[in-house]
Amino acid sequence: MGWKPDYITTADLKLYLKVDDAVDDTQLATWCTAASRAIDKKCNRQFGQLAAAASRVYRRPAYYEPSSQLWMVEIDDVQDSTGLTVGGVAYASSGATLLPDNASADGVPWTRLGFATCPTAPLTVVAKWGWTTVPAQVVGAAKLQANRWNKRRNSPLGVAGSPDQTSQIRLLARLDPDVATILTGLSRRRKVG
Repeated sequence: MGWKPDYITTADLKLYLKVDDAVDDTQLATWCTAASRAIDKKCNRQFGQLAAAASRVYRRPAYYEPSSQLWMVEIDDVQDSTGLTVGGVAYASSGATLLPDNASADGVPWTRLGFATCPTAPLTVVAKWGWTTVPAQVVGAAKLQANRWNKRRNSPLGVAGSPDQTSQIRLLARLDPDVATILTGLSRRRKVG
């Protein structure tokens, strides 16, 4: 898996759609990518992982969180702490704490570093950024959204169904509502200030 991957392949989508020919493979591949990027935008994060550790610089000053009594620096998603360094020091010796506390047990990434004293900005962190596996909800949402867009080509004016049978519906210019529901809890809100 790479950075910003497609969360489903054309083969995955074809299996979901019960399609066994290659006639629309190019079109289906487009929908796989489009659905993946729409999910990234909806969630304000991506679910891939860098192949190797890379350096990132955080210039925003740390903020104090009274409930934990720690100074916090928001970082990009990271689930693999192998080779992690903070300010040029190995994570184990850095005095930093990866948060939230039970992230690895809960299958979610660490998104903050906590410090007992306020670190100076800019802070350089080296890590293998991203998610170790794509969450099942993301895969399901990508299939559902790609399917919806694939069906959309049969309703060029944005209307599906039959007015004669009172089953006419207008297709919405946003993510499928079921996709939004599936992705609940995976959106990232970043601290401002």
